[in-house]
Amino acid sequence: MERLFRSLKTEWVPATGYPSMAEARRDISDYLMIYYNRYRPHQHNDGLSPVQAENRSNLLSGIS
Repeated sequence: MERLFRSLKTEWVPATGYPSMAEARRDISDYLMIYYNRYRPHQHNDGLSPVQAENRSNLLSGIS
């Protein structure tokens, strides 16, 4: 979790903050659910995003 929050703060949250709580919730939700899980490469997953790594392991194990 600490890495996640560090990445969120350094890669995504504007230095000046958000104008409203609603905008912060929407933007941070997009970061977590779209960018962080689907596109951002993770060193632990050999440079794959979590979704790509999970799909790869499912293909190898025969789980559909």
